[in-house]
Amino acid sequence: MATPKICFRASSTPEAHAAFEALRGLYDNTPIENADVIVAIGGDGFMLHTLHETMASQLPIYGLNKGTVGFLMNPFNADDLIERLTHAELACIHPLAMSATDASGTVKNALAINEVSLLRETRQSAKLRISVDGKVRMEELLCDGALVSTPAGSTAYNLSAHGPILPIDAELLALTPISAFRPRRWRGALLSHHAKVRFEVLDPSKRPVSAVADHYEVRDVVSVDIEENREINLNLLFDEGHSLDERVLSEQFVQ
Repeated sequence: MATPKICFRASSTPEAHAAFEALRGLYDNTPIENADVIVAIGGDGFMLHTLHETMASQLPIYGLNKGTVGFLMNPFNADDLIERLTHAELACIHPLAMSATDASGTVKNALAINEVSLLRETRQSAKLRISVDGKVRMEELLCDGALVSTPAGSTAYNLSAHGPILPIDAELLALTPISAFRPRRWRGALLSHHAKVRFEVLDPSKRPVSAVADHYEVRDVVSVDIEENREINLNLLFDEGHSLDERVLSEQFVQ
């Protein structure tokens, strides 16, 4: 097998920059238009940034951890990179498409790899109406917010909000409330990946809400529509025996 042509990208932290320089001394750094694979050096946040920035290239991305958690990354080692890339396991994920309408009537669109979250902007709790596939499923949810998560994002903010962990190949989305006050015992719902979710903000002038697709925020929204975009394939590479499927499964048995 031919040696893959690598495009290296690194976050702005000193640790990632030092790793980038070490790798540049061992391997050629190929422009993205001629590369076979992207190697992203940093943490999970930088991996999400790289996925967004290079989405049009459709190149697989292999992460090297120089961040904190590194759930989407592989351990850093400069010496055996080519062998690890050659034997890496592929995980294909799909983003969420968010269409958010703000108080002025402006519609803003964005993609989310992890989740789309609605969050209260002030001390006042958010008041949301939730519809799925055109049918109102919850007339009023009083909460700090709510989110819709992909399987890839189910171990991130969704898990912190006590949402379910989803296997990567599950054709599901997680709809999870954030600090629900009324109905207090509602824990969310599992939805088909074909589901179209709509949030309507009730009393938005008194209870303003923002919508966030990964790192992109829209303030003062009045409605937000979310659905999975299956036409976009994002390919992540993981070390042999440490696939994303395995990581998600192991996360469910953490004690």
